[in-house]
Amino acid sequence: ARMRARSKLGAIGFIAQQDLRQLLRERETIVWVFLMPIVFFYFIGTITGGMAEPAGARTEYLALDAPGERGPVVDQLQRRLEEQDFTVHLPDDEGLFEGQRRAIDYRRRLLLPADLPTRIAELEPSMLRFEREDGGIANDLDQFRVTRAVYGLLADLVALGSQGIDVQHPRFAEELAKLNAMPRTIQLDIQPAGKRQIIPSGFDQAIPGILVMFVLMQGLTGTAVLLVVERRQGLLRRLAATPITRGEIVAGKWCARMAMGLVQVAVGLIYGTLFFSMDWGPDFAMLLAVLIAWAGLCASAGLLVGSIGRTEGQVIGLGVMSTMLLAALGGCWWPIEVTPEWMQSLARFLPSGWAMDAMHQLVNFQNGAAAALLPFLWISAAAVVLAALGVKRFRYV
Repeated sequence: ARMRARSKLGAIGFIAQQDLRQLLRERETIVWVFLMPIVFFYFIGTITGGMAEPAGARTEYLALDAPGERGPVVDQLQRRLEEQDFTVHLPDDEGLFEGQRRAIDYRRRLLLPADLPTRIAELEPSMLRFEREDGGIANDLDQFRVTRAVYGLLADLVALGSQGIDVQHPRFAEELAKLNAMPRTIQLDIQPAGKRQIIPSGFDQAIPGILVMFVLMQGLTGTAVLLVVERRQGLLRRLAATPITRGEIVAGKWCARMAMGLVQVAVGLIYGTLFFSMDWGPDFAMLLAVLIAWAGLCASAGLLVGSIGRTEGQVIGLGVMSTMLLAALGGCWWPIEVTPEWMQSLARFLPSGWAMDAMHQLVNFQNGAAAALLPFLWISAAAVVLAALGVKRFRYV
C-alpha cells in the first residue's frame, strides 16, 4: 500500500512538474506573471489615488475671486480657507471668471461681491457663491469647509460689532487679528467610537485587487489553454495509454495550475512589498491562507474551463470575459464600497467579491483574522465544487 501511494504521488508530481515547466516556458506567462503586475499596480494605483483621500491628503486649489482692493476681511477669509486645507489663489478679475483659461485649472471657485466691505459696514446682506466643476460627496464636503470658514469669519465680525468696532474702524484690522489670536474657550475633541472604516484607495486598493484579478486571469486563460492544446495535439490521449490512472492525471494537472497560481501570488506579494511599500496588515498568516485558497479556486476553475472548451479561442474568450466581469463586479478595479447598493449586494455572491472582502478586512480595515474566516470558507468550498466539476468533465479527446 505504501509503495502504491508513493507511486501515485510520484505520478502526480511528475505530471505537475512537467505542466508547470511548460507553463513557465511560455512567453505569455513571463509577460503576464512577472512583468504586467507591476505595470498594473503602478497605473491603477496612481489613477485611483484620490478616490477616497481625506481632505488635506493632496493639494486642493481654490480660486478666491475678490474684486476691488484687498482688505482685512478678504485676508482673514483667505486665512480661514487655508485652515480648511485649501490652497487659495487670488486671480485677477479677468481671465478665469470671464471664461478664459488660466495656467492653473481651478476646479473650486469662491466669488465675493465687489463691495463686500461696504455691505458689511452697512449691515446689508451679501451673497458669496461657491462653484465646483463636479458634484457628489466631494462637492458637499467642499461646501461644508467653505461654509465653515465663512461663518467663522462672520462670528468674529459679530463679536467686534458688539464692541462698536466695524470694518471702517481704524483699529478694525488690529482688533480682528487679536480676536483670531485668542484661544478658543470651547474645543471639540473627536474620537472614533469604534474601528475606523476608511475606504481603500490608491495602492491600498489597487495592489490587492490586481493581485486577485491576475491570479484569476492566469487560471482561466493561460493554464486552461494548455489543457486544450494538449488535447488537440493528442498528448492527453497518450497519457491515457500509460499506467497512470485518470485520477492521477487530473490531480497532477490541478497541482500544476495550483502551483502557477501560487507563483502569481508570490510575485504580487513581493512586488507590492519591495516597490510600493505595501503594508499587508498584522494577520499575514490568514492573508496567505486566503490567497492560497484563492489560487486553489482559480486552479479548479482553470481545470473546468480547459475541460469544457473545444478550442483555444473559446477558452481565451470565456476566460477573459469571465475575469473582467468578476473583477469589475467583485471590487478588484475600485472599492466596492463606492459602488451602488445593488453592486455591493451582488459582490457578496461572487468569488472575487469574497476574495476582496477578505483582503479588505485583513489589509485595509485590519479587523483581525476572524473577520476573513467566512470569505475564506466560501472560497475553499467553491474551490472544491469547481474541482469536482472539472474532474467530472475532464476528457482525453
